[in-house]
Amino acid sequence: MTPLISSRSAALGGTTGVPGDKSISHRSLILGALAVGETTISGLLEGEDVLRTADAMAALGAEVGRDGGVWHVHGVGIGGLTEPDRVIDVGNSGTGARLIAGVLATHGFMSVITGDASLVRRPMARVTTPLARMGADFVTRSGDRLPMAIRGTDRAVPIAYRLPVPSAQVKSAILLAGLNTAGRTVVVEDTPTRDHSERMLRHFGAEVSIDRHEDGGEMIAITGQPELTARSLEIPGDISSAAFAVVAALIRPGSDVTLTGVGINPRRIGLIETLREMGGQIDIVNGREACGEPVADLHIRGSTLRGVTVPAERAPSMIDEYPVLAVAASCAEGATRMEGIGELRVKESDRIALTAEGLAACGVAVEADAETMTVTGSGQVPRGAAAVRTALDHRIAMSFLVLGTATVEPVAIDDGAPIDTSFPGFADLMNGLGASIASDRR
Repeated sequence: MTPLISSRSAALGGTTGVPGDKSISHRSLILGALAVGETTISGLLEGEDVLRTADAMAALGAEVGRDGGVWHVHGVGIGGLTEPDRVIDVGNSGTGARLIAGVLATHGFMSVITGDASLVRRPMARVTTPLARMGADFVTRSGDRLPMAIRGTDRAVPIAYRLPVPSAQVKSAILLAGLNTAGRTVVVEDTPTRDHSERMLRHFGAEVSIDRHEDGGEMIAITGQPELTARSLEIPGDISSAAFAVVAALIRPGSDVTLTGVGINPRRIGLIETLREMGGQIDIVNGREACGEPVADLHIRGSTLRGVTVPAERAPSMIDEYPVLAVAASCAEGATRMEGIGELRVKESDRIALTAEGLAACGVAVEADAETMTVTGSGQVPRGAAAVRTALDHRIAMSFLVLGTATVEPVAIDDGAPIDTSFPGFADLMNGLGASIASDRR
């Protein structure tokens, strides 16, 4: 374990980039492995989660390597993956587990996926149910948990599947399975989720259509067995990683921070919209495009925040950002009510419970139930003076280190090691902007 402690800082300031987008990094490696030719990737997030996906693609027959700051993937083409001679261990990555399961479902060989102590507690039924309809067989532990054995099919059938709950991971798994399935595979979602897979599939040359479904919702269809063409990719900065520096700058008066090259996909910026509604001064400047994704710089200044209600329909666009939004809300004036966030209970941890527990320990008024959380701020910075339990969850860890930059007394976390799964160098980047995050040797 790596205990860390965060102490109150002065105003934050400076200009910096943030690590590459995790969602896009996973997909670039997977599609690079399924393309014909050599895909080069710059700005890949080199966190543990993404490195596990790189290792998985190598185990399945692609040639994956790093030369300086650029990654090279020599793909094998659609249907060209080979049976691995070892268990595929995706570590803490739910994205890796579900997307790779989609790929393996329509390859006619046997494989096994497992993960770390946190991931093996997370349910997989929502992805195995539609993939089984396409012809794959799955054997899991009780409760549909990892480890998971997959007997893929080489006679996959296309399906039309309506997502029972919004999930970009499930949607993406089905679309990736559809790549090696003759015919047209369709996913219908009532609430739009992040569309990185659709954008990158098109970027590699797949035929993907997006239309309104006759019964409502959005219908995404992929035509199977295309020839994907290798690409040169530049991964945008991760808006979910940028969120921590954004909130830290907003809650420290006088702060002036610029984050460069951040992905601003319209389906990922719910936190930015919410923080602006709360009074946050966030300017989006220097817009451009990278690998089919909108990119810009974020200019953030210290702000006086007020409580708002965050509607349930916004949740898919900011599902990973609620813990750090709760930190912002704890420094705001009035109540911030977050609705429709039950999905947080089955992430790397029960993020609703852990966020509420940590905030209460820091002297913040918080109420939570199955689907909502309400944080009531006094307009003053919270007391802090707490040791927060993170349960191996990187986003809980980073969120409470951000809170410690503002609280009257320091905030400690029990383990910062999981942060490297998504944001290697987090403490150094934050300290470079003026934060005070250090090892807790007490």
